[in-house]
Order: sequence, then structure tokens, then C-alpha cells
Amino acid sequence: MPRLQRAARAPRRIRGVVVLLALVLAGGGAWAGPAQPSPLVDEGRRLGAGWRVATLPRQAMPLTRYGVADIDGRAALRVTADASYGNLVFDLPGQAAPARIRWRWRLQQANPAIDLARKEGDDAPAKVCLAFDLPLDAVPFLERQLLRLARSRAGEALPAATLCWVWGHAEVHDALLPNPFSRRVRSIVLRNRDDPRDRWFDEERDVAADWARAFGDESVDVPPLVAVIVAADADNTGGRSEAFVTGLRFVP
Repeated sequence: MPRLQRAARAPRRIRGVVVLLALVLAGGGAWAGPAQPSPLVDEGRRLGAGWRVATLPRQAMPLTRYGVADIDGRAALRVTADASYGNLVFDLPGQAAPARIRWRWRLQQANPAIDLARKEGDDAPAKVCLAFDLPLDAVPFLERQLLRLARSRAGEALPAATLCWVWGHAEVHDALLPNPFSRRVRSIVLRNRDDPRDRWFDEERDVAADWARAFGDESVDVPPLVAVIVAADADNTGGRSEAFVTGLRFVP
């Protein structure tokens, strides 16, 4: 999560919330999304239709690169972070959350400086996230006020809850961590430095169960979606990482 330079007068905590959440919606439109996100890579070996790269307004830092590669005979999304930031987003405003979400990923190059509990280490070589339209009155009072300020600064209805499944580093498997910049984003660590590189891992997550674990104290029901996100970043550590993701889909 980058430090916000353009709003130097704002309290640092609010600046962090603005940057963290604004990337989810930057450049997005209000349209009814399909029941399933498009494939990350289409048959022509291009980024799938509807996927867009979301950046900060006037972003000065490098952009995380999203490309296409053939790995073990299959087309996959290549995600390369090099002291960079940026999200690959598929907008799904108002759609009911899926029962499960599934994907495959592998790590090519790790970033050993990652520490998801610290702002200085808050990067990831790969993560998959769902952003939710949690009602504002379900958000704890202080965080609600911070979110209102963030929304006013961003000029958009930023999501009130984002759940990420992350490839970490030293963090233990299945650790649940609030983002050090904002508790409106919470992550579950699925893979870490103990998982071998250059090997595919299949993931399938029970969205309702993970929601209950991460945000169940705020809402028993899983809210509608805002977007699904695939991302990597290395702006806080100044490091470099590379990973591949494929087969992202919702499961009934």
C-alpha cells in the first residue's frame, strides 16, 4: 500500500484508507456485471475482456505489470511487481457473492522483504480479492468515519470491506491479518516461503466461511460484490516478485 503524496494535509491514517480502497474502483463504471468474471487470459492470448488495470490518480510509482505467458503448455496471467503498485480489476457491482472461488497460481520469484503485519512490508507477489458492498452502518463507528472521509476525498463510493487471499512470505499458513493501513481490507495467507516455487497450487475457498472469519463480527450475511481483483505489489519494500495465475472462476 503506497504512501499518499498528493494529500499531504490529510491525517496519515485517512490517506492510507483513501489509497488502499480507491484502487478497487479507480476508473470503474456502474454496469451490471455477468454472473462469472471473464477468463484472465482469452483465446487470443490477451487479457480477458472486462479486466482493467486500476492505478492511482497521477500515480508516480511504477505500475505492476500484467501480461500473458505460456507455462507448462497453458496460458496464464503473468504478474510482475517491481517497486510497483496496481490492481487488475473485474467490476461486478451488486452481484451476489459466489459460494466458492477457485484459481491456480505459482510463484516464480519471491520478495523476501514482505511482512504483511507492517506498513513497510505490506506487499505481495500475488493475491486474489473480493470487494464487497457492506452497508456503512455495519462498519464500526471509528472506521465508518474514516471511510466516509476517504469516500469524500476519493469522490467515489469506496468498498467498505475487501477480503484477500494472499501469497505471503514468513506469515504462517491460514493466518488472518488486517491490512496495516486499514482494517477495511483483511487477508488470509494461503501460501508462504515454505511452498515451493515453479509449482502450480490449486485453491478453492468457501467465500461465506472466509467472510465469517474475517468480517463476521460486522455482518452475518455476505454482502453483494463490488469487484474481483488479482494483484501484486512491491512499492513498500522496493522489491521485485513474479507469479502466475490462471483458472479464476466462481463456483456455485
